[in-house]
Amino acid sequence: MALPTRRQRIWGWMFFDWAQQPYATLGLTFIFGPYFAAVAADYFLAQGAGSDAAKAGAQSLWSSAQTIAGLAIAFSAPLLGAWADATGRKRPWFWLFTGIAIAAAFSLWMLKPDGTGLYFVLALFWLGFVASESAFNLNNAILPSLGTPTEVGRISGTATAFGYWGGVLSLFLMLLFFAENETGKTLIGLSPAFGLDPDAREGTRFVGPFIGLWFALFLIPFFMWNRDDPLERKKPDSVRHVLADLRTSIVRVWHRKSCRNFLLSSLFYRDALTALYAYGGIYATLVLDWQVIQIGVFGIVAAIAAAVLSWAGGLADQKYGPKPVIRICIWILLIVGSFIVGMSRESLFGFPLAEGSPLPDVIFYICGAAIGGAGGALYSASRSMMVRHCDPLRPAEGFGLFALAGKATAFLAPAMITVFTYATQSNQLGFLPVIGLFLLGLVLLVWVNPEGDRAE
Repeated sequence: MALPTRRQRIWGWMFFDWAQQPYATLGLTFIFGPYFAAVAADYFLAQGAGSDAAKAGAQSLWSSAQTIAGLAIAFSAPLLGAWADATGRKRPWFWLFTGIAIAAAFSLWMLKPDGTGLYFVLALFWLGFVASESAFNLNNAILPSLGTPTEVGRISGTATAFGYWGGVLSLFLMLLFFAENETGKTLIGLSPAFGLDPDAREGTRFVGPFIGLWFALFLIPFFMWNRDDPLERKKPDSVRHVLADLRTSIVRVWHRKSCRNFLLSSLFYRDALTALYAYGGIYATLVLDWQVIQIGVFGIVAAIAAAVLSWAGGLADQKYGPKPVIRICIWILLIVGSFIVGMSRESLFGFPLAEGSPLPDVIFYICGAAIGGAGGALYSASRSMMVRHCDPLRPAEGFGLFALAGKATAFLAPAMITVFTYATQSNQLGFLPVIGLFLLGLVLLVWVNPEGDRAE
């Protein structure tokens, strides 16, 4: 069998973004997440909780599960990356993790509107998320081999944009043919496809099988065109030896000023970004009282903005480097966070709004575009910046540390949101910690060399 060309390898690598994106777009943010929040709030209400307490409980349940998942990813990613580098084999791990993620996605069907399966499905969703992110971290480690440090910014941005277009298409399909509104119809007034029962929310629940089928189908180009290099395969080292090497690498990174500060900066701003992704749809459900289809349209706006600006960010990265792109994106997201904290259906930064005012809806649609666009470009540029800091001979370990930086405090934003939400009994004020995390990331970025360790 002929070896894949460089062009095929790049396209196969980009198809992983396309295949995986609906797990985040449809699952985490715009379809399943809001559906889970609504079901959980109704479930707690039926158990005797007050309206505000039920909504706070739903948000806190979701954030607690995200905390556990984030910790699992954080502390497994560096070891997994180090082991992949030590053995020269990533492909078996891709098969394992994507298989788990696909199976977990199918299980989302089991969450019924009356709360049946609430905790079981929550656990399976986040298990699939951990598996999906673990595979994605290994996929990132392939990036340095696809081009020069200058080229990878454009490749990363193009892949991120390509993935978001996959998210747009998948969201369109769900809204047009499956996800039902309160009248039992889809966005274009159809009953859910395949005879799915709208009263049982089967159209919305179909998001699980849809994600699983999409993931499985579009992984085919990735597995066809990305293979382990037989010349890099080695006899597996002992876990103890791999751990010792990993410990040495962490100590070495700590003494590299630019790399250390970049990882610390990304630790905070990526944690804050994940919180925005995870709670955007939930905020719209619990604060603005949006229905699934409204949130879906919001998701389309955000995903299109992400696709366009990720691509543009990749071009800017290639011309100016990743650091300016990262800085601008953080400022945009700080502004968004301020609006989320200061806005409700009744008021905007303390100024009362007329009853039924559409202003909160308009502002949040704009916020959605900003979250999607700035968030996509931010992650793409961060991935490019990591290439400038990782050892070319140990890319999986380097991106394992990158994943650790992105997830080591993954408990922090959800836990702080949980505490602030309970303390204030306000879904809006619960977002205050997100602003603080973005500010910390922005400050630490000052000590990051724009060209990474190549210039040290």
